[in-house]
Amino acid sequence: MRDKLNIVFMGTPDFSVPCLHALAKSGHRVQAVFTQPDKPKGRGYKLIPTPVKAAAQAYGIPVYQPLSLRKGEDAARALETLRALQPDLIVVVAYGQILPVEVLELPAFGCVNIHASLLPKYRGAAPIQWCILNGETETGVTSMQMAQGLDTGDMLLAESLSIGEEETSGQLHDRLSELGAKVLLETVAGICQGTLTPVPQDDALSCYASMIRKDMSRIDFTKPAQEIHNLIRGITGFAFLRGKRHKLLRSALSQRTADPALAGTIVDAKDLTIACGDGHCIRILELQAEGGKRLKTEDFLRGNSIENGMKFETEVL
Repeated sequence: MRDKLNIVFMGTPDFSVPCLHALAKSGHRVQAVFTQPDKPKGRGYKLIPTPVKAAAQAYGIPVYQPLSLRKGEDAARALETLRALQPDLIVVVAYGQILPVEVLELPAFGCVNIHASLLPKYRGAAPIQWCILNGETETGVTSMQMAQGLDTGDMLLAESLSIGEEETSGQLHDRLSELGAKVLLETVAGICQGTLTPVPQDDALSCYASMIRKDMSRIDFTKPAQEIHNLIRGITGFAFLRGKRHKLLRSALSQRTADPALAGTIVDAKDLTIACGDGHCIRILELQAEGGKRLKTEDFLRGNSIENGMKFETEVL
């Protein structure tokens, strides 16, 4: 049994930050943080630190940003640094790089990953979005002992939560990131106490949550209302109204029905209800016209002349 561990943390985006906060406040020693290199943003292409780097600097934790852990001089220096640190455990949360076997085998307690799904389902880069795209009503966070495969390591702990009918991937992301911090602390406690029982994943139950492509956001209103609603919730949809591209940012299923032949047609301009291909309808709650601001539907309607019979098209006509 161990009271405290020396830990190296690897993570990059906002999702990782609650886990770093939890570790930094837990009494365990966070020796270093590894995160992706800074990226230029804005008109001046100013280098912006990753969210994890900013959080680490606030705690005074040393930060390393190798271009790669697998090849080149950066990888060699990173491995040398890790060997010098001799961490008991490496914690990985949405780092964005694949760890080579030399790193996986370096810590006494190996490498633990916090993954935003109930494994073995939704391995891969975009589990949160795909859960919503596929209409799942439950998801969660799994901690696992990392192996060389993609999200294939033995599962350690998992905790689930329900997905709201109108919950977006952004809202779910924030809830899962907080849940991830809780699961991480419980996992580290289990490692210290020697109480965890690793459970192998059943590969037959897995599915791959691939990266989201921009073209996936194009809305085809001939599809069922639920599928369109899930797309808007999961990755934000877009369609064309009067030749202008509109992002559809939030939606709700409507009780109203309409002739499937009217798919894409606005059947109630008062609340922007649109007919879908299965005879059901959705209401748009928030949207953004090309070149405009994100608006709630009631604000959008005050500034735009919208009438029944207008149609959202998949392509510019």
